[in-house]
Amino acid sequence: MKDIQEILSILPHRYPFLMVDRILELEPGVRAVGLKNVTVNEPQFTGHWPDNPVMPGVLMIEAMAQVGGVMLLTMPELQGRKFTALMAGLDGFKFRRKVIPGDQLIIEAVMERRKGNMGRVAITAKVNGETAVEGIFTFALVPAG
Repeated sequence: MKDIQEILSILPHRYPFLMVDRILELEPGVRAVGLKNVTVNEPQFTGHWPDNPVMPGVLMIEAMAQVGGVMLLTMPELQGRKFTALMAGLDGFKFRRKVIPGDQLIIEAVMERRKGNMGRVAITAKVNGETAVEGIFTFALVPAG
C-alpha cells in the first residue's frame, strides 16, 4: 500500500492534477489498484456542472493513467533513474456509468505487454463494484527532464 506521500514521490503530478489518493495494491510492472475519492470541492465541479456535478471522462482517464504510472514507475529496473510515463494511445475506452461527488473510484491497472520502453496496460475504474470506465492504454517511458 502507498499513501499520498509515497505517491507524490513517484508521480510528478501536483494539485489540482494529482488524481490518486492511495495505492491499495501494487506489484511493480505487473498490477496496481488505486483509489480516487471524488469530492464536490474539486475545481472541475464549479463548471461541470454546478447543479448536476459529473466527473469529466477525461479526468477519469487521467486518474486511471496515474494508477498505471505508479505501477510502471515503481518497476525495479527504473529505481534510481528518472522516467516519465506518457500516454501514447487509448484504445476501446467505454464509459459505463456516471461518476459523481461522493463516489470512490477503485482503479485497477494490469500490464498486458511491454517491449522496451513501450507497452499496453488494461485498466478499469469501478464504483461500488460496478464498472464505470474501462479501456487500454499504450504507454511510453521516456527519460524525465
